[in-house]
Amino acid sequence: MKRERDESRLRSLLGLGDNTTSHAEKLISGLGAMLSLVLVYFISHWYLESHSGALMVASMGATAVLLFAVPHGALSQPWAVLVGHLVSAAIGVTCQWLLPDQSLTPALSVGLAVAAMHYLRCIHPPGGATALTAVIGGDAIHALGYTYLLTPVLINLIGMLGVAFLFNGLFPWRRYPAVLARRPAAVDHTPTIQRHGSMLSHEDLAAAMEQINSYVDVTSEELAELFDLAVEHAAQTRQQDVNLVIGGYYSNGLPGRQWAVRRIIEGPENINIGQGSLTFKTVAGADTGHAGQATLAEFRQWASFPVAFTGERWVRVAGERPPENMEK
Repeated sequence: MKRERDESRLRSLLGLGDNTTSHAEKLISGLGAMLSLVLVYFISHWYLESHSGALMVASMGATAVLLFAVPHGALSQPWAVLVGHLVSAAIGVTCQWLLPDQSLTPALSVGLAVAAMHYLRCIHPPGGATALTAVIGGDAIHALGYTYLLTPVLINLIGMLGVAFLFNGLFPWRRYPAVLARRPAAVDHTPTIQRHGSMLSHEDLAAAMEQINSYVDVTSEELAELFDLAVEHAAQTRQQDVNLVIGGYYSNGLPGRQWAVRRIIEGPENINIGQGSLTFKTVAGADTGHAGQATLAEFRQWASFPVAFTGERWVRVAGERPPENMEK
């Protein structure tokens, strides 16, 4: 049990979360990134010598990850991509011009680029690499001066954004930019407060994100939509009574750090109608690895619904779950 709790803490510390994408989505992301980098490779090596071109490809390679692996992320949208790279390139060129070949110039260029991207609301992590390349890219890049912003940076960006628009456009659920993505037909855009009686609104979610005081790679609009989808899913799958099965898995349905999944290890034969107690083990969430006992009434009060592990994440199931369901 101690080992499982330690593993759970380590996963949280490392930020190792669930991946909810399908195998097809993963392969599509990889293919799109590959196609965009083929274009960038030829553009960069056309304008620059081999070493400098390789550095430029590395910077754009990071952008490819965002454009094709997380095309709807806030860091991946056109404003962030274009302005993030261009302002970072300008800062890098300026730093190299004012402080050429100084030991602190590379760090200064990246630090100033990060601050500028914050203020201009265009945070794009690969922009740091673009600023750095302007400083350490060698004579071929230094000789370009501010032309570096146009060739190869802007030309590469236009090519990559074009590929992202065309390639992602082949798949309705991942069209780029994010505003063009086709949402599930079952979801309408009636305010949440009218549809679900919820007190949460778009403004509430935006205010909550502001209170975190740390950049979150999701827009408040996407967060509101995720909330609506989650509430709709809960409404469709909600059941009044939870049927308990020995060997089954159950979630308390709570958010954040309070969430947990327990597996019933043993209990009475007539577990849904009898009295007595059962033994459970927490297999995910808070107190992972903890084993304990509870009365049937206590466990029914704790358990909100049965769940199953898909190999990627825990999902709600409509009915009983057989004992052979393997724990996480």
